[in-house]
Amino acid sequence: MALNTWLLYFVAAVGLSLTPGPNSLLVLTHGALHGHRRTLFTIGGGALGFLALIALSMAGIGALLETSAHALAVLKLLGGAYLVWLGVQLWRAPALQLDPAAPRADARGATLFRQGLLTAVSNPKALLFYGAFLPQFIDPARDLLLQFVVMAIVFVLVEIVVEILLARLAHRIRPALQRAGRRFNRACGGMFVAMGLALPMTR
Repeated sequence: MALNTWLLYFVAAVGLSLTPGPNSLLVLTHGALHGHRRTLFTIGGGALGFLALIALSMAGIGALLETSAHALAVLKLLGGAYLVWLGVQLWRAPALQLDPAAPRADARGATLFRQGLLTAVSNPKALLFYGAFLPQFIDPARDLLLQFVVMAIVFVLVEIVVEILLARLAHRIRPALQRAGRRFNRACGGMFVAMGLALPMTR
C-alpha cells in the first residue's frame, strides 16, 4: 500500500471509528456504568469481532478479484453507492440517547468481553460495510494479502484507541452528544456521503 493511500485510509478509519454505532454506544454505556478499566474487556471483545468481520470481508473480496479483472472497479462503484446510502440513513437517524439510570448488569470481565464480541459480530451491516469500504483502498498491482493485513491491523488498532478514549470520557461525552442532538448524526452522515462519492474516483 502506497504511503498516500495508507494516510488516506488512516484518516478515514479514524473518522469512521468516531461515528455512532452499536459498539461505540456499548462502550460509552459500559464506560459510564463500570469505568474505563473494566470497559477494556468490552473493547477487546469488540476488536476481536471486528477482526473476524474484516477477515470474512477480505476473503470474499480476494476471491472476487481473482475471478475478474474488472471486479475492483465494480466493487468500488457499488461500495461507493452503499456508503452514500449509509450516510443518508445516518443523516435521518434520531439523536443518540444514553440512559445513565440503566441497571448495573453483570460487570465480570468475561461478560463484558462477550457482550462486546457479540455486539460486533451480530451486526450484519458491518460485514457489508467492510465489503464496501476496504476495496476503495486496494491496489491490484500490489500484494493483496499484505494490503489486507495492514488494513485490518490499522482499522482494529484505531478502533481500540478511539473506544478507550470514549470509555475514559464517557461521562463528559454523553451530555455533549445529547446536546448536539441530530447535528452529530448529520455531520457523520455527510462524511459517509462525501466518502461514497469521492473514494470510487480515487486511484
